[in-house]
Amino acid sequence: MEEVLIFGHKSPDTDTICSAIVLENLLKKLGQNVKAARNGEPNKETKFALNYFNVELPELINGVEEGQEVILVDHNEFSQSADGIENAKIKMVVDHHRVHEFETADPLYYRAEPVGCTNTILLKMYKENGVEIDKTIAGLMLSAIISDTLLLKSPTKTAEDEKAVKELAKIAGIDYEAYGLEMLKAGTDLSDYSAEELINLDCKKCELKDKKSRIAQVNTADIPEMMTRKAEIEAAMQKVIDEEGLDLFVFAITDIINSNSQAIALGKETAIFERAFTTLEDNTAFLPGVVSRKKQILPVLQENA
Repeated sequence: MEEVLIFGHKSPDTDTICSAIVLENLLKKLGQNVKAARNGEPNKETKFALNYFNVELPELINGVEEGQEVILVDHNEFSQSADGIENAKIKMVVDHHRVHEFETADPLYYRAEPVGCTNTILLKMYKENGVEIDKTIAGLMLSAIISDTLLLKSPTKTAEDEKAVKELAKIAGIDYEAYGLEMLKAGTDLSDYSAEELINLDCKKCELKDKKSRIAQVNTADIPEMMTRKAEIEAAMQKVIDEEGLDLFVFAITDIINSNSQAIALGKETAIFERAFTTLEDNTAFLPGVVSRKKQILPVLQENA
């Protein structure tokens, strides 16, 4: 029997990669034939977490075949998924995002909860199935929640995420605050990425009514240093705009220490950004207190599209 692939969205982050590994572990213990996979290259933060807990990176896939049985984690939108997903057989979804333009031909197990991280949901699934969580799996789950909630500082954080972090840190036997800061800082070393790589590290397509857009985000501990590369970042963004016919491309540079973001916005529909936030000066704007694309950027853009 062919293995069922488990994978997350393109431009994978720590939650996406860890969710695939964690769910593979759970389902295998429940007797299912599954395999974790990934839809792109991991960032440095994710590599740090995997190296710390001595876990191998899941296999890279370049799309799925027609009829392939798959499980989606940390996403449900086909535009963010593997090439060919519309022709695959989706068996399960575990996610913490909105449900958008999702349709299947057959019934499936679908679980989406309004929490800060997919792994907070997976923790519940382990408990519900009576499956013990070992130190390594606990460490990966903890890493994902820390990543998605910026060490519990993001507005996406819920009381359930906070409870999960403390519980998982105890199982993993680590100081989550010290480990979490070290992991997040590992992800802020962006010096060896090209501008093209930077804008694709964590980039998601989204629709603003009838407007095609992308919102990309990187974490840093030094916004001014990142802004020294503004010209090359803008050139890379403009190239994507031209190639994909985008109406708006927003690139958020998020300071994980001070919880602010500097945004660069390009495209013929930058008026949407200005209505949502503030006037752009030389294509940029400072967004105090803004750290979450999901809660603080995308919804506001959608309201003003």
